[in-house]
Amino acid sequence: MKVIVVGASGETGTSVVHGLIKSAENIEVTALARKSSLDKPEYLALKDLGVTVSTVDLSTVSNELVALLTGADVVISCLTSGNAEHVETQNNLASACKKASVGRFVPSFFGPICPPRGIMLLRNLKEDLLDHIKSLYLPYTVIDVGWWYQLSLPPLPSGRLANALTIPVQTISGDGNTETALIDKRDIGKYVARIIVDPRTLNKSVFVFNEIWTQNRIFDLMEKLSGEEIPRSHVNEQALQSKIKTANEAVAAGDITQMRNLAMSQYELVLGIRGDNSPERAKYLGYLIGKDLYPDLQGESLEQFINDTLAGKIERLYARRR
Repeated sequence: MKVIVVGASGETGTSVVHGLIKSAENIEVTALARKSSLDKPEYLALKDLGVTVSTVDLSTVSNELVALLTGADVVISCLTSGNAEHVETQNNLASACKKASVGRFVPSFFGPICPPRGIMLLRNLKEDLLDHIKSLYLPYTVIDVGWWYQLSLPPLPSGRLANALTIPVQTISGDGNTETALIDKRDIGKYVARIIVDPRTLNKSVFVFNEIWTQNRIFDLMEKLSGEEIPRSHVNEQALQSKIKTANEAVAAGDITQMRNLAMSQYELVLGIRGDNSPERAKYLGYLIGKDLYPDLQGESLEQFINDTLAGKIERLYARRR
């Protein structure tokens, strides 16, 4: 099987490629990169693992792009979907996949469960991409993965995790008792490797995750394993909605620097207040559930992840970014 990954140098892309390489399936992996990124350590490391790395220009649906994709069984996009320009880039990729008769396209979703529109700007943009895919009648599979362990831990009062947590959790959303589905970012790839060879997932959406947790239970576990008492500060829905409104207005006025604040506030709402990110909500929205499809596939536990983080064994998120 020939699989092409676009955006392989990012956190999700790296996990996907490693999962494909380690898969029991006979998968030939090619990573497509911008010419300016070819010398990035991430791509050099992929070459050492036997991955073919080729240059790509996604600014147009060119004959060269179509030729690169021709013969691929699966194309997986791990590109950022943060604004309309990013969506247009992925639209071009999808259009080229259609012209190249690619067997299956996996768009860059890889996030928490959320209703299609009206809740999160990032989700709106992803749904715009999915609309384009469906307009082409391009075979596809959407994969969502919940929220990362790597983004779920609070800092410790002692500061011992200051260099380990890129984005520590500073506040608890609501009362802290809303359940949400979590995954170790490093496990994403092994789920993807199973999904893309499964005929049951063609033209479907699939939700994979490792465990279900609440923020209160995460804080409790962190205290137990670290031996430290962690202060707890809560943010209510009204405060979050106010932050979202302010950031939305700024983004609408052209201040793109507020996109991150908007996204994180909307994530807090979805994960900690609304409770969207659950297998029950996913089933309602039409998703297949990974644990139903692959009961033999086990991911890392949050407890082990925390122990490894405390022991300094977990690479800091985005540490490889230049």
